Amino acid sequence: MKVLVIGGGAREHALCRSLSQDPSVTELHCAPGNAGIAQVATVHPVDQLDGALVADLAAKLGADLVVVGPEAPLVAGVADAVRAAGIPVFGPSGAAAQLEGSKAFAKDVMAGAGVPTARSYVCTTPEEAAEALDAFGAPYVVKDDGLAAGKGVVVTSDRAAALAHAASCERVVIEEYLDGPEVSLFAITDGTTVLPLQPAQDFKRALDGDEGPNTGGMGAYSPLPWAPAGLVQEVLDTVLQPTVDELRRRGTEFSGLLYAGLALTSRGTRVIEFNARFGDPETQVVLARLRTPLAGVLLASATGTLDQLEPLRWDEGAAVTVVIASEGYPAAPRTGDPIEGLAEAEADGTAYVLHAGTKADEDGRVLSAGGRVLSVTATGADLAEARDRAYAAVARISLKGGQHRTDIALKAATA
Repeated sequence: MKVLVIGGGAREHALCRSLSQDPSVTELHCAPGNAGIAQVATVHPVDQLDGALVADLAAKLGADLVVVGPEAPLVAGVADAVRAAGIPVFGPSGAAAQLEGSKAFAKDVMAGAGVPTARSYVCTTPEEAAEALDAFGAPYVVKDDGLAAGKGVVVTSDRAAALAHAASCERVVIEEYLDGPEVSLFAITDGTTVLPLQPAQDFKRALDGDEGPNTGGMGAYSPLPWAPAGLVQEVLDTVLQPTVDELRRRGTEFSGLLYAGLALTSRGTRVIEFNARFGDPETQVVLARLRTPLAGVLLASATGTLDQLEPLRWDEGAAVTVVIASEGYPAAPRTGDPIEGLAEAEADGTAYVLHAGTKADEDGRVLSAGGRVLSVTATGADLAEARDRAYAAVARISLKGGQHRTDIALKAATA
């Protein structure tokens, strides 16, 4: 099978790494890729938001499957262009990807499907925003209605800050605050059958102790030893399957990766938001534990044959990912600095490095090229071992001004 992955972050590196280890994959390509992905796949320069160019590249390569990683190409309809070219594609249509592209659309779908979520208001004026904030009270939750790369949400007890964020967006969803721990649960679907993966938890705040600004994610771990028994089945029955069924009923079939961001509140499980693609950095730990070859699962989603798959196989151990970010991230990330110690970080075979914002210079050196630079991932018999291995590898990597959280999975590993 020839596979083309679209994207160039750590999520796509994780996908490419898993696909490169799949014996059914005879050729692996990625566009545009990054310095790390180039070690496991042939990379191609392409505008990932241009569906015609992506479809042309897939046809030229003779791809049997195209995997669209990031949300922006999905919302832009890249998967539609590939499907129109007659090539199987893992990823929802542009219309179905509005489940992530518009928080208001997602709320409407959840209402139609009877999915438990936070009460909310859609606001387009400062007056509407002020009224909604006062209706719910602090802490205030204000979400940009459009795509914001994981950074469009403000949760604050400062009413002025909440109003300022609302004013900076064209349209916002203001909702009640959900208490309780958060869980990320991915599910692969072909529009009818829904196949949940293993849950994970990520860390959105930039600093230890969940302090600092919101980011795209500073680390993750799986499994969740504290999660209630039966959680995955409950979410499948009350969230994932009803959502897929509702979208199909509307004529907007969702095929690809449905990501439910959940809060385990005092009043039960509630959906915080949906994403229409694998999450980053949760993908890194979920795929680290998946033992079923990945390509066949993604192809079954793309071809409507998920119901024919055998149950997924999982490693019984744990996985932890720690993100190394550049100086100034997330406000003003510094780029262009050399990264040292990558080989040393992987030398003992207990951890590996997934590239996010990196590029290679003319001399072959790896340089930082974005806010989140690397995802250092390790597995172990339990969270404590996986965590120790991940941080030992992080310690071997040098990036001027680089920053990372020191408490990823700490509470779960020591509970």
